[in-house]
Amino acid sequence: MICHQRSEKYLDVLKKYERNFSYEDKKTYDMFMKRQKDDEDFDTVSMKKLKDLHDKYYKPADKSKFNNLFKKKEE
Repeated sequence: MICHQRSEKYLDVLKKYERNFSYEDKKTYDMFMKRQKDDEDFDTVSMKKLKDLHDKYYKPADKSKFNNLFKKKEE
């Protein structure tokens, strides 16, 4: 159940980056989407491939850059 929720989260994030995929990554992503649509569970190997694909394309924003903008005024 947890893997199912995690796989949905990864696939939702990857949907935003679909246009940037290489040909092989696109084929892999399409396979994962088909498996999700068919309500198949992801095995350990598939889950690792999905996580690797997610990590390859998803780069979280560096929020430390915004700290200077929102500093509290010192009295």
